[in-house]
Amino acid sequence: QVQLVESGGRLVQAGDSLRLSCTASGRAFSRFGWFRQPPGKEREFVSAITRGTGNTYYADSVKGRFTISRDNAENTVYLQMNSLKPEDTAVYYCAADRTLGTATDPGAYDYWGQGTQVTVSS
Repeated sequence: QVQLVESGGRLVQAGDSLRLSCTASGRAFSRFGWFRQPPGKEREFVSAITRGTGNTYYADSVKGRFTISRDNAENTVYLQMNSLKPEDTAVYYCAADRTLGTATDPGAYDYWGQGTQVTVSS
């Protein structure tokens, strides 16, 4: 049974840093992605990383502040978030893709975690 379990979300102050983790069990995946859903808005792409090459992708809104990394041995992906802003407040979801679809397209991902809340106060 495939499971993605996220952790690390919490309430922080603007300017703080936070690291999210996502561990997959049940199988290996070709790519991991992070998406987020701000209150009252649609889910949006944040970042993605390809398992084999380590290629990374970032939304413009987080480029230079967020860093995605992976531990293939542990089937885990991390999202290091620095210089957090109130507009980063959202539920953050980890997603896993078996077949290397378009990295920014949520429809390309086969499995999703339950989400972890990140709240950034001003």
